[in-house]
Amino acid sequence: MEQYGKILLIAMPVFLLLVLLEKWYGYLKGKDTVPNMDMVSSLSSGVTNVTKDVLGLSIAVLSYEWLVNRVAIYHVQSTWVTILIAFIVLDFAGYWVHRIDHKINFFWNSHIIHHSSEEFNLACALRQSISTFVRLFAFLLIPAALLGVPPVVIATVAPIHLFAQFWYHTQHINKMGVLEYILVTPSHHRVHHAINKEYIDKNYSQIFIFWDKLFGTFQEELPDVKPVYGITRPAQTWNPIRINFQHMWLLMKDAWHTKSFKDKLRIWFMPTGWRPADVAALHPVNKIEDVYNFEKYHAKNTSTVLSAWVWIQLIVLLLLVSYLFGNIAKIGSPQMFLYGAFIFLYVYAYSELMDGNKYAVVWETITALAGIGFVVYFGDWFGANKLFPWISNFLVLYFILATAITGWLVYLSGKQTSQLSVSV
Repeated sequence: MEQYGKILLIAMPVFLLLVLLEKWYGYLKGKDTVPNMDMVSSLSSGVTNVTKDVLGLSIAVLSYEWLVNRVAIYHVQSTWVTILIAFIVLDFAGYWVHRIDHKINFFWNSHIIHHSSEEFNLACALRQSISTFVRLFAFLLIPAALLGVPPVVIATVAPIHLFAQFWYHTQHINKMGVLEYILVTPSHHRVHHAINKEYIDKNYSQIFIFWDKLFGTFQEELPDVKPVYGITRPAQTWNPIRINFQHMWLLMKDAWHTKSFKDKLRIWFMPTGWRPADVAALHPVNKIEDVYNFEKYHAKNTSTVLSAWVWIQLIVLLLLVSYLFGNIAKIGSPQMFLYGAFIFLYVYAYSELMDGNKYAVVWETITALAGIGFVVYFGDWFGANKLFPWISNFLVLYFILATAITGWLVYLSGKQTSQLSVSV
């Protein structure tokens, strides 16, 4: 956890810089594919995901280390060949996990966040799940286990494999010649993120595109079919924490409401999107029927002031998370889990403001009380006073100010809504 946190201290600013560069490039070219609120929502999702990972908030039913200790028939040495084997096996496993996530109701919940953006850009690559607490698919790494690839190699290569999937989330790179036959390219992945009937549920590969070609799930980007991005049951929120559990909540409600005991059980393992007939009739959900004729989500009364304030909130979040990742061993347990819970609460609060939710001020107040409570109880901000003697006073003032500004913005939003209703 500590080592991964230190890696992220380098990776996070690099990813942020690349996201901002893509927005700047799109602005110069007259094709801005990175709307402000969508970008902040994606970056916030990335923060919650890596916070969960650094805190180790998941368990493996079957660990790779357990597997390799029991099935290895040979033990390869830790050379570049071993690393290559690990990379290919991880990519093979990634293809099948990805495909299962798309095809089965229960597993779709762990992946829906990644597809929830109605845009396609580098920022949306950072939309990763916080809803997976149990990892089930270590058995897909059996080829590496049989060869005795050391667990440390798998653990080292896995983040590299994940980070290598970032670059192709863009609309600014066209087809790439011979690489189209070997690697997943932006063109291939635009197809994967699209909800057009020609494209949906295609191109599951993560690094090497030949898995799709081998297993019959490949689709080329067509010159006359422009990809339309998102999910067919649109999220309708910028709040990444809400998005992470929307599908699971729908499954739970459907399982409760259906009168069929059989449907209560099988709904979890049916194809993604399947609902019991009686529930679908009585409790319809918003679904995009015509991908070329629907309105993308935009929160009500989004203003320049709100956008600026949300960016200030995001910058403070990144600083708070950076301190956690750089000092997690010093912070220790259980304080690091309290810190993590605060990060989630912080994101939830300003995401509700982004959505124009009138209860955002309530969430911001709870966040402020939690933050001030930590300072009062511990006497400083999780040991940060030793590095920055002024930090506790600054944060207390910031939390109070954040609550006041959020309340003011909610008031303005409500006033604008009332005026609009009167004029209509």
